[in-house]
Amino acid sequence: MPKDRPDNSESNRLGGRLRRYARVGGSVGGLAVRLAGDRLVGRSTDQQVLAEDLRTALGTLKGPVMKIAQILSTIPDALPATFAAELSQLQAAAPSMGRQFVKRRMRSELGPDWQENFAEFSLEASAAASLGQVHRARAHDGTALAIKLQYPDMSSTVEADLNQLDVLLSLYRRYDSSIDTRQIRMELAERLREELDYRREAKHMRLYQHMLHGEMSVHVPPPYPDLGTGRLLTMGWLEGRGLLQFKDADQDTRNRLAINLFRAWYVPFHRFGVIHGDPHLGNYTAAPDLSINLLDFGCVRVFPPTFVGGVIDLYRALRDGDRDLAAHAYETWGFKDLSNELIDVLNIWASFLYAPLMEDRPRLINSATEPGQYGAQTAAKVHRRLKELGPITPPREFVFMDRAAIGLGGVFLHLQAEVNWYRLFQGIIDDFSVSALEKRQSDALAYAGLVERA
Repeated sequence: MPKDRPDNSESNRLGGRLRRYARVGGSVGGLAVRLAGDRLVGRSTDQQVLAEDLRTALGTLKGPVMKIAQILSTIPDALPATFAAELSQLQAAAPSMGRQFVKRRMRSELGPDWQENFAEFSLEASAAASLGQVHRARAHDGTALAIKLQYPDMSSTVEADLNQLDVLLSLYRRYDSSIDTRQIRMELAERLREELDYRREAKHMRLYQHMLHGEMSVHVPPPYPDLGTGRLLTMGWLEGRGLLQFKDADQDTRNRLAINLFRAWYVPFHRFGVIHGDPHLGNYTAAPDLSINLLDFGCVRVFPPTFVGGVIDLYRALRDGDRDLAAHAYETWGFKDLSNELIDVLNIWASFLYAPLMEDRPRLINSATEPGQYGAQTAAKVHRRLKELGPITPPREFVFMDRAAIGLGGVFLHLQAEVNWYRLFQGIIDDFSVSALEKRQSDALAYAGLVERA
């Protein structure tokens, strides 16, 4: 059974945070000082060179700050295009913990007899990410397990790295103040702190099991809370192949994968107001029958039902050419003092996202030749206009909403899927109502233990 132990002493946590401040601050802060110095003496700074230097500096640090940088690179208008292109190349995985270190970490989470909980446990990591690594294990009844073990002192590391997020965003503001980045900062901080809580992630898994019940094309691994703590997550192991292994498969195979992935994402959002906010290729695998395995539930975003209502309203407004309904949708999301010109600019981005859902025919999600550039040209066009008309403060919900939509579109482009997205979408939203979503969401969150039932 898990044996939760107190965190390290406050002095140790502070010491760890100060060491991280020194490493990250020295790398990122130095670039900010260089930029400020150039501006002070009237010397222009080459944006491409600065972006390359920033990528190089962050590439030596690993961990949360790299994940933050990666996320920023996928949010339209969060960074200049040159910065986004460079930071998108970063790989967030930290160095794997060694075998003896893993033993110590498992002992600290499950107690000195931790090995008795498993018939088998591989001390070699099968996967590594920014906050932890995954090990294969087997229960005494033969069930295959995945053990997600958090790296040590990650809470201090995250807090130190979040402070450097302000420096990253300040680099942008010195080039361009047309987008107010305060909401972006708040949203990133809240989601990243949630990802540290593996008990919460186990509840997210229960939430997805509930929302996708009956969706035979999507699988969610079962959590094992008796073998978990706040920094250790035990779940069932789902066998599958990476989606990129299907890039050369026949068209029907790639289309089936895309359809299953579409439902895995859009059913939870439009029927429950919940999104999987990290649509990274590594978070999905395909089972032998081409159903989709969802593997990571740390970054999950729950939206107010009225926000989802605004998404449907905007879709219908663009479909029907209803400008007043579009304005109402933007106001529902918290945009203020919208002129007709600003509405037109926002509609450019919305039209890009909704375009595949407007045409009743099989088609590619987009004509972009490079999946990593999906949405980049349109975002740049919108940004240029907002620079003329701004400043504008995007609602914080848009941070992961846009990121997820762009990430998912990139996966569909990798697969070169040609699907009738319109028919898929209509089948999900046909009976949409805010009140029905509100009831479903409330019941689902209570079932997962994320809120108390009234």
